[in-house]
Amino acid sequence: MSAKGRNIWLLVVSLFFFCWAQFNYLWLILFSIGINYAGAILIDNLSDKVVRRACLVISIIANLGLLFYFKYFNFTIDAINRIGNVSIPEKEIALPIGISFFTFQGLSYVIDVYKHKAHAQKNILKVALYIALFPQLIAGPIVRYVDIAKEIDYRTVSISDFSEGAKRFVLGFSKKILIANTMGAMVDSIWNAGVDQNTVAIAWVGAIAYMLQIYFDFSGYSDMAIGLGRMFGFHFLENFNIPYTSSSISEFWRRWHISLSSWFKDYVYIPLGGNRKHVYLNLAIVFILTGVWHGASWHYIVWGRLSENPDLVKG
Repeated sequence: MSAKGRNIWLLVVSLFFFCWAQFNYLWLILFSIGINYAGAILIDNLSDKVVRRACLVISIIANLGLLFYFKYFNFTIDAINRIGNVSIPEKEIALPIGISFFTFQGLSYVIDVYKHKAHAQKNILKVALYIALFPQLIAGPIVRYVDIAKEIDYRTVSISDFSEGAKRFVLGFSKKILIANTMGAMVDSIWNAGVDQNTVAIAWVGAIAYMLQIYFDFSGYSDMAIGLGRMFGFHFLENFNIPYTSSSISEFWRRWHISLSSWFKDYVYIPLGGNRKHVYLNLAIVFILTGVWHGASWHYIVWGRLSENPDLVKG
């Protein structure tokens, strides 16, 4: 099969995968593809700095607008109701799968084109494949266009790559099914029993089990994505680097969800001024946003604020 044929086939499979769970949101990912394709083309072909920046701003607003509506609209309304003592009705909004990931991928694409780190892809089918690629669509890692642009245009799949990818997928699948789900069942049984039914020792068992659950869940999904990608000729970057072997909190966060932390560093922290000015304000913004990215809830915001560490964004 030709490279073009492989891309079309993989795009069809990816869109089918997306539609299998939520066909009514097919328009959403197609709209995301369209705005990022058009935005990048305009940015890449315009010479006027003001107009290029305006196109970038519009693209960013369009991407974040979708993410805000589907993930944070009701959370915002609830906060307004509580703070203002009002009763604004919330909407019944189902969260589209993968929206946090394909939104951030689309943002990184148009921003990299704006910064001249990448040229706009003129073939919309290739942009669609990048944004909708099914191996990492649901749970990451966040893949940047510059990292796989050449493989979208041309890639080969060797027996060795396919074999290594299959082994990596099985490893991730085993992490998820055998360890994460088992730990999750244990955590649920302990937490659902309530404080009165648990001793301090059992509470510690629950905390350790939850620690193992979230790691093997997240890293398992990443392993499956990296393995599937390699089976199709893509080489995604690592997303977890055995974080529980870290000797410090800073080292731990550099090893945990690497694609997300590097995304916030490159596209939020550095543009805000990085280590040059307002360091602690920039850090506070980044870590609050990191918390919010994980979920629309106050405890995620608090978690993000408490996770703030200046060493995480150095280098």
